[in-house]
Order: sequence, then C-alpha cells, then structure tokens
Amino acid sequence: MATPAEAAVQRQLEAYNARDLERFLVEFSPQVRVFRPPAVAPAIEGIDALRVFYAAERFNRPALHAELLGRMVLGNTVVDHERISGVRESPFEMVVVYQVVEGRIATLWTFDGA
Repeated sequence: MATPAEAAVQRQLEAYNARDLERFLVEFSPQVRVFRPPAVAPAIEGIDALRVFYAAERFNRPALHAELLGRMVLGNTVVDHERISGVRESPFEMVVVYQVVEGRIATLWTFDGA
C-alpha cells in the first residue's frame, strides 16, 4: 500500500504521462519550489510559474513520457529514477526528489543525467 507521499507523486506522474495539466497541478502546493542543482535558487517558484512552464515546455509535446525506473520512499520524501522521452532528441535519465507536505508536493529537486 502506497504512503500518502508516494500516492501524490504517483498521481502527478500519471497526469504527466497523460499530459493533463490540471490533474498534474492539483498534486502540488501553491508555493511549490523546483530546484535544479547545482543552482541554489529555485528554477520555478509557485503554482502559476509551474503551470506556465509545463504548458509551454512539456505538455505540448505529443511524445512526452516519463518511465519510472525505480522509486524509494522515506517518510514524506520520494526519490524517482526516470527515463524521459519526447523532450530531447534522445531519451535521457534523471533523478527527481519530491518532498511532500500535507499531501501535496512542496519542493522538488531534479538531477539530470545528461
């Protein structure tokens, strides 16, 4: 049985693969912050910025797909190893760390393997 944190992350993954922006956004805190280390400042801050980015840069791509290669869950932290297709010329792998607070994704860190 999935923990509440894992369930929220799984729902956003399913919405991502369906390119369903509204269903995707519901899983995030209004104050969501997205980090792309090694940068220390958030790349995206707030649900409105998240909406703009995913509408313009992801959900408009017909071949978009994230394949879950592995997942670890530790309390309210979920770590996914994913293979992303449809964004670049070739699929690429990344690790995404999600911090879930009160059932919604509050913070995430993306580590690109390319």
